[in-house]
Amino acid sequence: MVRPIIMTSDFYDLDIPALCGKPISMANFRGKAVLIANTASKCGFTPQYEGLQYLWSEYGQSGLVVLGVPSNDFGQQEPGTAAEIQTSCSRNYGVSFPMATKSHVKGKAAVPLFQWIARKGGILARPRWNFYKYLISREGELITWFTPLTSPDSERLKASVLRAVMDR
Repeated sequence: MVRPIIMTSDFYDLDIPALCGKPISMANFRGKAVLIANTASKCGFTPQYEGLQYLWSEYGQSGLVVLGVPSNDFGQQEPGTAAEIQTSCSRNYGVSFPMATKSHVKGKAAVPLFQWIARKGGILARPRWNFYKYLISREGELITWFTPLTSPDSERLKASVLRAVMDR
């Protein structure tokens, strides 16, 4: 399904359906740093869920939100239903951070959140595989992004998260 292009420039105007429940509104994250990752359960990078969970556990009380967005766009590596994704994430990686429903993250079919990321970050920031990570400031601006080769426990990513969380 091709989604209409959303032209909002305000991160806080966006929402995405939750994996199991009501929509997740970015407005709920106002004043917090947000780390968004497009995820997949059957990918070589799937163990990065552990690092994402660590960041959520370590910095959540300081103002970091981690948001996982499962996608089947790359290599058909997220074939599961919402219940299967939820079970896999919690059982295998202890995921407790918010998870969106399985969504398209590339091209014209991308959900509005990833359309916004593509506009803000430019062509190189668009996800080209699973586990791209996008850091949003407390003011709702895209600060930086990381490819799947940068793991959540890398010093570079952790330093960026810490700066975003501590920036008041």
